[in-house]
Order: sequence, then C-alpha cells, then structure tokens
Amino acid sequence: MEIYLVRHTETVCEKGICYGQSDVSLAEPFDLIFENIVKQLPSEAILFSSPLERCHILAKHLQKTLQIISYQEDSRLMEMNFGDWEMKNWNDIPPEQLNPWMEDFVNIQAFNGESFTQLHQRIGVFLSEQISKKTKKPIIIVTHAGAIRSFLCHQSGLPLKDAFQNKVAFGEVIKITF
Repeated sequence: MEIYLVRHTETVCEKGICYGQSDVSLAEPFDLIFENIVKQLPSEAILFSSPLERCHILAKHLQKTLQIISYQEDSRLMEMNFGDWEMKNWNDIPPEQLNPWMEDFVNIQAFNGESFTQLHQRIGVFLSEQISKKTKKPIIIVTHAGAIRSFLCHQSGLPLKDAFQNKVAFGEVIKITF
C-alpha cells in the first residue's frame, strides 16, 4: 500500500506560536506551492485530510485537481492537542509546565492537552483501518508534522522519543509503503 503524507503549507501564525489543534488558515499565496505538491502525487488516489482549515484548503485543491476516488476528513489526523498552550508563544509557556513536557513529550501531556503517545495511538488506529482494507489504490493524507512523524514511526519502527529526527517541512510530500 502506497501512502503519500502531505504536510499543509505555512500558516498565518507568527513563528514561535504553538497552534496544534487551533484552526488557523494558510499564509497566501499558496497556489504555486500547491501545484508543486500536485506534481509529486499520483493522478488517481483515495484522499484523507485533517479537518483543520490549513489541511482542508489543500485537500479541496487536490480533490479538484486529481482524480480522487473518495475524500474523507478524519479528526484522528489532527495535530497534537496542546491544550492550554494553544495559540501561545512557546516562550510564554510557564517553564514549570513546559520543561517536563520537553524532557518527555512522548509520555507527558501538554497542559490540558495530549502526549505524543496519545497522538501516535490515534494515528495507529487510523492506519490499521486503512491497512485492513487492502486497497490497491494509493492513499494521500493531508495532515500535520506531528501526525506525519507518527506515521513514519509506525512505518519504520523508530522509537517515539526519536520522532523529531524526521524533519517535515511545510508543503512536503513523503511517500511510504506498508
């Protein structure tokens, strides 16, 4: 099974803002970047997307441009929930909250949010469902950096604590096989 993981393009948020599951839009212009993404994808595929606007906008463009067999938004593909830290500058998060998470983001939840393990579990359930369908058509997934890192850990067996070794740029397309 071929899966194309596509990270949304840059958002309107300033650098240094923790926006996780906050529904922020994309920075414009993005048309040329979208066209570059399209060139890296199969012409016919099944499409899934995080329901957050920054992914939805790109997914709708792909739906219009490619031969999409089916399209579905799935909340399991959302970025990690950063709880009380959402829309705050990382530097403004109290160190007594941030430091324990930075030392063990795998197991410690963001304050009133989720841990990377929780994100990884929901990505795993989604992935198991897709693998069990044994589709022969390629799958395109428009999602976020954290979710993509989780997919890559599932695919490669990389320990979760090393997930950030996988750099995932805005607008990047990563092909994996299961």
